[in-house]
Amino acid sequence: MKYAFVNGHILDGTADMTAREGLALLTDGAKIEAVVPRDTDLTGYEQVDLKGGYLMPGLINLHVHLPGSGKPSSGKGDVAKLVKLLTSNPLTMIAVRKICAGYAKTQLMSGVTTIRTVGGITDVDTTIRDRIETGSMKGPRILAGNMAVSVEGGHMAGSLAYIAHTPEEAAAYVKVIAREKPDLIKLMITGGVLDATVKGEPGVLKMPPETVKAACDAAHALGLPVAAHVESPEGVRVALENGVDTIEHGAQPDEDILRLFRERGASLVATLSPALPYALFDRAESHASEMEQYNGKVVFEGIVDCAKACLTAGVRVGLGTDTGCPYITHYDMWRELHYFHKFCGVSNAFALHTATAVNAAIAGIDGKVGTLEAGKCADMILTARNPLEDLSALRKVELVVSRGELIRSPQVKKMENVEKALDRYL
Repeated sequence: MKYAFVNGHILDGTADMTAREGLALLTDGAKIEAVVPRDTDLTGYEQVDLKGGYLMPGLINLHVHLPGSGKPSSGKGDVAKLVKLLTSNPLTMIAVRKICAGYAKTQLMSGVTTIRTVGGITDVDTTIRDRIETGSMKGPRILAGNMAVSVEGGHMAGSLAYIAHTPEEAAAYVKVIAREKPDLIKLMITGGVLDATVKGEPGVLKMPPETVKAACDAAHALGLPVAAHVESPEGVRVALENGVDTIEHGAQPDEDILRLFRERGASLVATLSPALPYALFDRAESHASEMEQYNGKVVFEGIVDCAKACLTAGVRVGLGTDTGCPYITHYDMWRELHYFHKFCGVSNAFALHTATAVNAAIAGIDGKVGTLEAGKCADMILTARNPLEDLSALRKVELVVSRGELIRSPQVKKMENVEKALDRYL
């Protein structure tokens, strides 16, 4: 179907974007054909009246875990034991795939047209990706990571990550994951807030440098980029020195770390959303211990400081929600943009540019998506209000266009208790 999107404002996703009027955006099947003056002859196109709304590239979420819902919990539970149970039975695996596919669809309905998964259950992520690509399932474009690689006692070890005991075993696991044709490899290099055993020491280095290097070398030999969970300065340094391409989360950097970012051409994927509840919520609400809250603040402030320093140093900074963590849902990518604006001091326009064009570049798909221009995929969203004035305009999208297909008045089921808790930080 050939569409002409008319009577709206166009935000093209570029760094200096403004809300442009008097234009028509033309699509020819799954791609954008042209952006032309409104008075162009539109014969042969079905006109889509935007009714004064704001048309922009679909959002890109660079850090998603599909198995998690984001529902708050008062207990931590044994995740490794739960995953082992779920994967032991073909019937439960059918349920897992169905649930994850539903969460992927929620991302799309909320205005996220591309997600990057960085730790999942077995080959579920690539399976869903492939079904979406063939049209047998509705969902966003997926860059899939499947299972990650961790170490004994490491982050997500035995649940969403294989446990490597030696550098050779880490490299072997990379090759095992690569058989499923993922789009990236994920490493769990440090611990996290919930892994910490000492107050003030979250993100303890778990994966030895030689293991990081072996995994990165194996991934790069297969043409796969490497993303790494890192929440301490030591972890960031080890990751960058040994070949990691994107630092997920981050920590307070020094000049040497910033130099490594630049020399490696590496990027930071800031995830402000998951640290915020631990850092800022009352502990009666977050159910965090005093130590977890303290460490949560260390991580939150480290991510903010890392993002600010990287931006100043000319290092690319992207955004992801770490969806699946408590209070972090599959429909709230817009909040990550808001936190980026509020805590890192960027403009609304730059936050939107980051969640579209910059995220696309970090993911290596900027030739396909991220901006509204001829030849790019027709992945777009429409809001009634201007997000350049107020990013909460992204909270409700009026239209999603995915690979040229129109989804009018998309709906998502929201958790009211989560909405109420998070709205205090707008």
